[in-house]
Amino acid sequence: MTAALVVGGGAAAGCKAQAAGSAPIRVTKTSVPPETPDERRRSSVSNSTPGEGDGEPAKPVRRTNRAAPADPVLLTFGARGAQVRELQARLRKLGLFDRNPTGYYGPVTTASLRVFQRQQGLRGDGTLTSSAWTAVRARTSPPSHDELYPPTTLPLDDPDPRCLTGRALCVSKKSRTLAWYVNGRMLSAMDVRFGSAYTPTREGQFGVDFKSRHHVSTIYHTPMPYALFFSGGQAIHYSSDFAARGYGGASHGCVNVRDKKRIAALFAQVRKGDKVVVYK
Repeated sequence: MTAALVVGGGAAAGCKAQAAGSAPIRVTKTSVPPETPDERRRSSVSNSTPGEGDGEPAKPVRRTNRAAPADPVLLTFGARGAQVRELQARLRKLGLFDRNPTGYYGPVTTASLRVFQRQQGLRGDGTLTSSAWTAVRARTSPPSHDELYPPTTLPLDDPDPRCLTGRALCVSKKSRTLAWYVNGRMLSAMDVRFGSAYTPTREGQFGVDFKSRHHVSTIYHTPMPYALFFSGGQAIHYSSDFAARGYGGASHGCVNVRDKKRIAALFAQVRKGDKVVVYK
């Protein structure tokens, strides 16, 4: 809006008279309305530094301290596989795992690793972390194939001296294993279980009386495949119940084997008259 004020020769109320002979003075005044909030915001954006956001004011940069990376977990309870088997074999070398490797990360493996971690001043929860694995490997040599894949779940017992001559089936109740020896050399081994307290497996030295590939018990009417009879009705044979239930059950005095392939191979090698030594 523009207003013009012209000062002439006559007097006007409230106005100063112009000097004689001077030209009229024209005064121009421009009035500007106040900025709206939107206009102020657009003006602020136009003056901001490019690249700070699409029409948004620049935000202050916050610096945060990043936490150190956690120790990566490699294996934990319930894991299976080759690395579990190697861990168990290495802990066995350290005297902390009292069984043969199974490849299953269960309570025994967890407890054994927990002891090792505490010995080394590591976090002792039984979970295999990167630092724990490095420590285990630094203190043990690489396990051999036989150390990784032993023939029995539990370590073999020292053989009875009677097993080290001739051909002998060496059965240890202490280690719950059967080892097949020929002239002092062990050819195979396998897990076994025995009779219950009411029908115990007899101890002593016997001989294989006869073999029966597809035998069925005449007393209990249960299958006894690959039976090697050595003491009356007692025999070494495959047991599907042992394979399914493990040591939760018992036989009626026989020596049960749960590995069908191993007992089949043994059955093919054993002859009538070969020794059977059962000892504690």
